[in-house]
Amino acid sequence: MNAKATAQDWIDEHLEQLLDWHTHIWELAEPAWREYDSQAWYVQRLREEGFDVEDGSGGMPTAFSARWSHGSGPTLLTYAEYDAVPGNSQAATTREEPRGDLSRFAPGHTDPHSALGISTLAGLLATKHAMITHGITGTLLYTGEPAEKMHGSKVVHGLRGYYDDADAIVSFHPFYMLPLCNTARWDTQCGAYYSKVYSFICDEPETWQLSSADPHSPIPASHSAARAPGANLSLMQMLLSSRSMLDAMLPATGGWSFSDAILTDGQATADNLPQRVARIQFSWRTPDIEMAEHILAVLDRNAQAAAMMGHCEVEDRWVARSRPGRTNHVLAQALYDNLAEVGPPVYGPEAVALAQEVQRSLDVEAGDRPFLPETERLIEPQEAERLLREQMPAWQRNWTSDDYVEMSHYAPLVRFYVSRPALAPAAGAGPYPAWVMNALGGMRETIAPTILTAGRTVAGTFLDLLTNPDILDEARTEFESRTAADPMPALLPVDFVPPIDLPWPDYRLERRSGERWW
Repeated sequence: MNAKATAQDWIDEHLEQLLDWHTHIWELAEPAWREYDSQAWYVQRLREEGFDVEDGSGGMPTAFSARWSHGSGPTLLTYAEYDAVPGNSQAATTREEPRGDLSRFAPGHTDPHSALGISTLAGLLATKHAMITHGITGTLLYTGEPAEKMHGSKVVHGLRGYYDDADAIVSFHPFYMLPLCNTARWDTQCGAYYSKVYSFICDEPETWQLSSADPHSPIPASHSAARAPGANLSLMQMLLSSRSMLDAMLPATGGWSFSDAILTDGQATADNLPQRVARIQFSWRTPDIEMAEHILAVLDRNAQAAAMMGHCEVEDRWVARSRPGRTNHVLAQALYDNLAEVGPPVYGPEAVALAQEVQRSLDVEAGDRPFLPETERLIEPQEAERLLREQMPAWQRNWTSDDYVEMSHYAPLVRFYVSRPALAPAAGAGPYPAWVMNALGGMRETIAPTILTAGRTVAGTFLDLLTNPDILDEARTEFESRTAADPMPALLPVDFVPPIDLPWPDYRLERRSGERWW
């Protein structure tokens, strides 16, 4: 038996265990920077599998870096993500309902990152087993990457040198947009991503309009006094002015996007005291760095003006500042060749029955083949690229965003996608609600094909790279050529401190008893 067959057999034999692991991570559903129990599970699992693991790598409590060596040879890296998304709690059932006794506003896995991590872990452990069985030498690296939804950890790991030893990186994600389904990216990688938190702080409300204050009042802000507008007003001015100025930031071309979130640490009620602190996060995705910088300039100006209106000071804090991705054709072709050997996911009768039950719960006629046709067929990277380019202007090189892009500046990288369970649209019914894909991502029967296909593909690719030095040599030559032509240095300083101390949404296990409902 050859090494690839050995690896694939390992995955097949351990499928039920892999699905148990996936269910555990899926049920934890911890949000960005607060994935304490998910990270702890990976650290323990990897140590039990013989890996040397750094817990809390890069100064990030919910990150890790693991290494396993079997003699000298190439060093290959893949990774896990495990952050969930607030407001997406959904049980693994065929109707809309939150998990357990949680609020529907609790976090849930959407992409799902639970499958991302368990798929790459399956490929990693299968590769390790094949290396031992067949005497293949080399080193496997596996990093735990928290807060992907805000491009959190990879920029930090990169700046701290965690990717420097890698000869090649395999980046996997369950598919989320067509035509990038059961394929690898070819030319068009994801683009730039900037994210910043602006904190408005009103520390001296008593100095607002001193001439109108009551000199006999024992408190600085009596009920009838003209009080300082405070942090809430500054935040609202920032939000409304920035939203209303979108067409003044960039031309309406290139598929750029702009998002915001108000953080929940106001620590105030509607009484007679001005609110002291209010925070808002803005994130923007652009094809290139120049476009991202234009938006940044507008936001920074707006923040100063909004702070002045509310009688506040403003503090800003970078969350992420990611470069557009660097492509590698050699690795993309090597991985796709393995994906083609494995074949696309296949949804069995039990998965089909569950999908049909979901359709019936929405009063949609259940089809014989309820899944999106593209989920069960391959598309070559070059053809996916051609279709992708039809949606972009000719000048545009990058589109959308994901934080794997930072890794692509440290070593040759391939980005690939395997389908997740997605239903075919029903004629005239419009899109399915978000809970449908969230629920299907948690069902063993419907997520198993993703884990099987992705895990086998990672293992096959790793084994090719370990045993065929020509592929790595060609990939490195391409990487160095592309880097020399377009250097793109890091956008944050080496000593950048990850924003783990900001008041991000948090759902620790001990808080899941019903006491918290947002």
